[in-house]
Amino acid sequence: MDRQAISSGLANGTGQGGKITPHHRIRHTRSILTLAISDDHIFGGTEGGEILKWDLKSYTLAGQVTAHNGTVLGLFLSGDQQSLFSSAGDAAVNVWEARTLRRLYHIRSSYDVGDVFCVAYSSLSKTVFLGTQNTSIQWVELNEESTSGLKALPPARSHRFFDAKGPSQSHVPPQTGSGSSTPQNESGQIIEIDNESILQFAHNGYVYCMLLDEEVGRASGKGHQLISGGGDGTVKLWSHQSQKRGTLREVGRLDNGDFSVLSMALDGSLLYTGLLEGDVNVWDLDTRQLVRNIRAHTDDVLALAVTGEFILSGASCGTAKALNRRNECVLSWQAHDGLVLASAITWHHGRLLYVTGGNDNCVAIWDITDWATKAPTGSPTSNDQMVRSLEELVAFRTVSADLRYVEDCRRGATSLRQLFKRFGADAKMLGTPCNLNPIVFAVFRRSPTQQRPRRRILFYGHYDVIPADERKGNWTTDPFKLSGVDGYLYGRGASDNKGPVIAALFAAAELASTQRLGADVVFLIEGDEECGSRGFDKTILANKAAIGHIDWILLANSYWLNDDVPCLTYGHRGVIHATVTVEGDRADMHSGVHGSSMVDEPLKDLVVLLSKLTGSQGRVQIPDFYESVLPLTAAEKRRYDAITSALQRQDAAIEDADDFALSLMRRWREPSLSFHRFKASGPENASVIPGSAKATISVRLVPNQDNAQVRRMLSGYLESSFEQMKSKNRLLVEPGHEAEPWLGDPDNELFQTLEKAIVDVWCTHGAAEGSKPRGRGSSEASQDGCKRTDAGGRRCSAAKPGHPVDRPPVEKTAARDGSDVAPLYIREGGSIPAIRFLEKTFDAPAANLPCGQSSDNAHLDQERLRLTNLYKSRDIFKRMFQ
Repeated sequence: MDRQAISSGLANGTGQGGKITPHHRIRHTRSILTLAISDDHIFGGTEGGEILKWDLKSYTLAGQVTAHNGTVLGLFLSGDQQSLFSSAGDAAVNVWEARTLRRLYHIRSSYDVGDVFCVAYSSLSKTVFLGTQNTSIQWVELNEESTSGLKALPPARSHRFFDAKGPSQSHVPPQTGSGSSTPQNESGQIIEIDNESILQFAHNGYVYCMLLDEEVGRASGKGHQLISGGGDGTVKLWSHQSQKRGTLREVGRLDNGDFSVLSMALDGSLLYTGLLEGDVNVWDLDTRQLVRNIRAHTDDVLALAVTGEFILSGASCGTAKALNRRNECVLSWQAHDGLVLASAITWHHGRLLYVTGGNDNCVAIWDITDWATKAPTGSPTSNDQMVRSLEELVAFRTVSADLRYVEDCRRGATSLRQLFKRFGADAKMLGTPCNLNPIVFAVFRRSPTQQRPRRRILFYGHYDVIPADERKGNWTTDPFKLSGVDGYLYGRGASDNKGPVIAALFAAAELASTQRLGADVVFLIEGDEECGSRGFDKTILANKAAIGHIDWILLANSYWLNDDVPCLTYGHRGVIHATVTVEGDRADMHSGVHGSSMVDEPLKDLVVLLSKLTGSQGRVQIPDFYESVLPLTAAEKRRYDAITSALQRQDAAIEDADDFALSLMRRWREPSLSFHRFKASGPENASVIPGSAKATISVRLVPNQDNAQVRRMLSGYLESSFEQMKSKNRLLVEPGHEAEPWLGDPDNELFQTLEKAIVDVWCTHGAAEGSKPRGRGSSEASQDGCKRTDAGGRRCSAAKPGHPVDRPPVEKTAARDGSDVAPLYIREGGSIPAIRFLEKTFDAPAANLPCGQSSDNAHLDQERLRLTNLYKSRDIFKRMFQ
């Protein structure tokens, strides 16, 4: 069945019914309740106590053994595929040599446990875990000391409930296997679990399923993590350390409500739980947070499997469904005539096979290669793949300021973390205070072939975005669906800041994959930058040791001054937000009844008070406010001259270079005070005297001004001014979000390395290959990437104003006098809370590389990023990381 047919048939959420057929069906005489798959074989556990082994190539029976005196409920194949573990309704676990189905161990509990629903095995500690009907979890190590010394099996225990006599006062004999199976295998060592290795009442219900996350142990060296799901609706996370015999410690709990956890699947740090009555919950094990609740079925979800971009679920109604990473149903079909009891997935000879077992006495093999896998062309780190990854990230509505999108923010973070892992980075989520959006923490390790001294570079970015209201008609494309138009990528976050983050990620991934990564590259990608980096500082300080030493800090959260000349940002203003409130003792009043000179009106007092903050031309009136502002240095003056010289040649609107430079200085290197909004109590009626009034204000700070000192000065000035007004009302000044100003050193090694990388990338290849067309926010000036100036404002000889936008790339890299070509060094009036904090925390210099153009419309409608800028930003990052 082709992909188009599947897509069209499921566009409205309907199933495919008989349109999809299995690749192969294997029939049997009893229900298939559990499955395991090796590279060459399918193992199935049956209602009759048998283990069946089929060849994956021919689907013929390759082995069969009557394994238990009860229904086989669980199978687990060891990581090396040498050992097969089975659990059953006879209260026992058997360990088999997978190749021959010869029994190696028979494991029983010293307690009456009823059915053993599930079994798992840790290759790290050589420990078998079993989950039971009597709510206990039990374990035993497979070593010489663990054998009980028994030479024969003890007689079958009679349980006072599970084996009670029926109405006829006779026992129901256990079911036996059917068909041509070999007799019960009596070989192997017999082990009875020690009482110290039993955790009674692990759940308040049957222990239905278990998984092992051994990656936790490999990363930390502290043992593996056992995950159990129970009939009480909880998933529990357990720590087990083999050196402490008998120790199983609960380290986490995930509450799935009142619905039993019947199945689980693990994909990295994402845990999928299949629940009674049809839901699938998606959990992030790093943050212990629920990422998504999916209404997958209307019946119990008895089987789950995960592959690549898809989650496959099987339900008690016989239906199987495939959900994509956006949790949309892309395929639904009737897999069995009864219940789907088990599933497994594997690659075999280049085909992706999904195997299901049911109570219709058959195993079904479904070839899902064509629709479940994307066929990427070229390198996995190619530019096409980079754009595809950006498209996936933009699709998440990661609006941090809107609580409706909390789930999208976490899903976006999870998707980003998975992308890092896909390229070989160590990646996890750092939980933030009050369960705010998690921080993605990832590390690409330097390639072992690199001989230079190890350097550690921290790249900081953010995956959250501001809202995008497409309903107003100001977007010509869906803001959360990346759209390529005329050489630009349109979408919310394309420029701020998802595009630059993806560019840096792919740069590090490519170098790591080709053994050319010359530094450890540490990524900290937060989800609350647009809300003032809430909780970022506390989280980073709590994880500082894990992040480790940092030599350079790099971010890409700024823009060029125009659409033609690359820039480097070396300074940002800081900010202090505050709310100023004036309130009286009376409620809202009518101006016709109470208005007089004897009434101190809160709104009037607030207006008078705020008017004292600024004077003519916006100068702040707070005493000593400008005292700490640094004077303009000769080196900085040359940078402003370079800016005006470069931009004046391209923009006829800049008539006076000195005035233009002064306007930049006012916005970049001088502090300011702004009023944002007023709010008064009472109805919006022209006759009402509000009983209280408030205003929000902000103060933009510059380097060398201290946030705490300016905050005290602001509050003190407002309080003293209000006192002089002798009003009977009350004043309240509440500080809000803050960010420290930042000033980098353009002459340090970090900036000079960045400058050289920019010159190498932009002036060697030029920008013509991705030049933007004329249109909204664009100019008709040349798009030549070599149109650059050095610190003195000299222009590259390759720049040719007015040259057609479709000209061939320019290859020249030097100015007429032979000097190197440099980007413009700029500052910005806006604030980035994290940058100065990271500098102080890690005692390392920071630099900000603008990736986008001035017409990117960041924070506005029609946000976009030019493809050429995305590609070249990646190339610049590669030179920094190489």
